[in-house]
Amino acid sequence: MKAFCVVLVRPRDPNNIGACARAMGNFGLSDLRVVDPYPPVWREAVSAVGVSDILTKALCCSTLDEALRDAQFSLASTALKNREIKQEIIPLPHLNERLAQEPSEQIALVFGNEKSGLSNEDIERCDAVLNIPTVSKQPSVNLAQAVILTCYELSRRPDFAALRTPGSGPQLPTDAQKEIFIAAADVLFEKSGFKTDFSSAQRKAILRHMLTRQGLSREQLFFLKKWAEKLTAKLP
Repeated sequence: MKAFCVVLVRPRDPNNIGACARAMGNFGLSDLRVVDPYPPVWREAVSAVGVSDILTKALCCSTLDEALRDAQFSLASTALKNREIKQEIIPLPHLNERLAQEPSEQIALVFGNEKSGLSNEDIERCDAVLNIPTVSKQPSVNLAQAVILTCYELSRRPDFAALRTPGSGPQLPTDAQKEIFIAAADVLFEKSGFKTDFSSAQRKAILRHMLTRQGLSREQLFFLKKWAEKLTAKLP
């Protein structure tokens, strides 16, 4: 399984740093490395109220080389406008497809600061370039937005395990559970005098037909059973 680290190079805004850490936490990443942050900004980010422990455990590095020391494959996130890119360019929508072909297991995702992005030297230091496609009028993306978009894209890989998934729908009741409810409802009918002109077998047949058509879940059927029992208990 591949491991990912997010590298922020010379970030300037503590709010952006915090937003990057939250984005990582949202999508299952925890390895944050920060290169040469401005000390007051870094202290403010780490000490922020409610900050994720991703920040408190983040590795603070002097150089990009130090941050990439154990990376086997690194991607520099940058806009392509006014850049002479020599490396492979990977559009964000194709990131997972490209990583599936990449034998490296330790992947570094490198992002520049809010004002100038990554320097040409930073980009050349990485193995490939990651580009978030945008319209030409607005070619660059805010640092925190770039990180959250990239983390979300990574969450679409097959081995990502979300905290909650849509699931396969409600659990249907068994035949035996249906019959328990039908028996409880029939007692209520008899005790309340409702539809006593029908035989017990006829009432049960109607209920079975209704249950088949309604497709109630086990939870819903249990609710109706308890309701029938409660009403029955209140009748003389």
